[in-house]
Amino acid sequence: MGDVEKKPLLADISRQSSFYSRQNGTYNEHEEDPELGSQRDDLKRSMTQEQDQVTLTWKDVNVYSLPKKKGCCNRGQSLQSPKQILSNVSGMIKPGKLMAIMGASGAGKSTLLNVLTFRNRGSLILQGDVRVNGVVVDKSSIGNISAYVQQDDLFIGAMTVREHLTFRALLRMDKRKTREERLQKVEDVILDLGLSKCADTVIGIPGRLRGISGGEMKRLSFASDLLTNPPLMFCDEATSGLDSFMAHSVINALKSMVRRGKTILCTIHQPPSDVFELFDEVFLLAEGRVAFSGPIPDAIEFFKSNGHPCPMNYNPADHFILTLAIVPGKEADCKSRVKKICSAYEASQPYIQMKEEVKSGPVQVSQSFIENTLNNSSRYGASLVQQLRSVFWRSWISNIRNPLFVRIKFIQTIFFSVILGLIYLKTDNDYSQNDIMNVNGAIFVIITNLSFTNLFSVLNVFPLEFPIFLREYGSGLYGVGIYYMSKTLVELPFHIIIPVIFMSILYWMSGLVHDATSFLIATAVAVIIGNTAASFGYVVSAAAPSLTAALDTAPALMIPLLLLGGFYLNSGSTPDYLVWLKYLSWFSYGNEMMVVNQWQDVTRISCSSNTTCTPTGDFVIKSLSFDKDNFYLDLGLLFALFVGFRLLSFFILFVRAKRSSS
Repeated sequence: MGDVEKKPLLADISRQSSFYSRQNGTYNEHEEDPELGSQRDDLKRSMTQEQDQVTLTWKDVNVYSLPKKKGCCNRGQSLQSPKQILSNVSGMIKPGKLMAIMGASGAGKSTLLNVLTFRNRGSLILQGDVRVNGVVVDKSSIGNISAYVQQDDLFIGAMTVREHLTFRALLRMDKRKTREERLQKVEDVILDLGLSKCADTVIGIPGRLRGISGGEMKRLSFASDLLTNPPLMFCDEATSGLDSFMAHSVINALKSMVRRGKTILCTIHQPPSDVFELFDEVFLLAEGRVAFSGPIPDAIEFFKSNGHPCPMNYNPADHFILTLAIVPGKEADCKSRVKKICSAYEASQPYIQMKEEVKSGPVQVSQSFIENTLNNSSRYGASLVQQLRSVFWRSWISNIRNPLFVRIKFIQTIFFSVILGLIYLKTDNDYSQNDIMNVNGAIFVIITNLSFTNLFSVLNVFPLEFPIFLREYGSGLYGVGIYYMSKTLVELPFHIIIPVIFMSILYWMSGLVHDATSFLIATAVAVIIGNTAASFGYVVSAAAPSLTAALDTAPALMIPLLLLGGFYLNSGSTPDYLVWLKYLSWFSYGNEMMVVNQWQDVTRISCSSNTTCTPTGDFVIKSLSFDKDNFYLDLGLLFALFVGFRLLSFFILFVRAKRSSS
């Protein structure tokens, strides 16, 4: 085990307690157990060769779900007592063992895994003791020495297998590792997990981009967490959605890991017999109680001795689940059978010996392992600069490999600018009275098109990746600010280039004043308008729970701002009770700036006799209740909206991330 990378175990061992509990949603921290100090000294004095191997124990774990609070509809009803999900559950797993946590639906498998990993606890009441090598751990310390492979495989589909692992290595591995060492580790993991053939294949996007197989994707999930060489691994439904061949391949990969001294727990649902026999031990749960824990042959013998022998040529895993299941319509008989089995195991000698071993004290570990765990309390494995570079790099690759993102954006921009240019076609600046409406209409189209195009282009930025972001943020790969900056910065070039292309074509075709300075000013204003609209889109994107919700919400929020932009309602006619909303409309500021830039230097507008005419550009500006002197004020307010919307969207994303992680 000398080549195994050391990872920190305790962020601050002096602050640990020997017991944790939570009542009514509030943790109560107890004073440090007097024995903990001597345990810590024993750990520091011990000098063994198996320095990164860990033994995980959990003792007397009780979990209750809190009753729902009274509401207006159930007022006067008695408040229900907490429902017990796990009852006095104890167990242990030693290095070099692969344990299957099994049970029928509702047995408490996922709850136990959440307790051991300190995840997704929600509003549960928790009691119990979780230790690594005899030392009590918390969420931070268990995260430092373990990997948690979740049931759902979440990846950025445009990345290749090697690129994804490189991204993880740059952010997750020890800061002291050089880039060359990180890249070499990526190659080693690819080889170990049998991913060499698909290393340069994109992961894939269902229905859009063909990629690797389901089995390869599951092995990639393991590879992602093996980069840090964690001595302890948790796997949630590792074979979910895989056929028997792929399931065997995945569990066989786990088996090869435990041969190198790793400790692996895996929840699994009725595995095939050839897959089940790969596990060293099984931990059976039924009705929130321990039905058995130990080697599979011993489990078969235990069930046989209690009147439930496994039939010949029958999968033991299926036999265990069927015996412990609660069958609808036969609840009383099934619960009675489960109670007898659990009580028999709790009274058995193996269970008593296991509980004594759990209580016996710390496991010997090396001095260097403990020192390394004490020296590292950083939440992130990479510097802020490295985080920003890595997340930006991944976002950029994801964008440029999406043909819909790149090609359609530019084709659509060129197509619409040409079509609109032909509609408003005017090649000179000899304006007539009819041209006033046409030119102002072109300005309206420019602002509206840029707003809708840029806003709708970012609505998918956060909803589609939000589950991936939450998982990576929770794993300590990067912070919320880094993710937000990367996602918005990678979109910024497109929000500059697209308006420039659009204006370069439409401006000269639609009869806007033919002057280089006016063109540059109009283009700059168009860029700011587009980016402000995109910033508002980020607000909607960050707040929406799904892309569908974002697409439904955005138009409803934009239309009032559009109506107050001076196109459909004269700026001076805005009702007093809606004036505040006008100040949030970038349409209003952009329209005034564009109109002023267009008409301020137009000194003559031709007029036929016997009609009321608008003789100059100044009159056009005043007729719309605009003011030339407001140009720079509008510019400042437009920039303020740009910054304000960005800050608001970041705040929303930050709050959602914090709530989800807690």
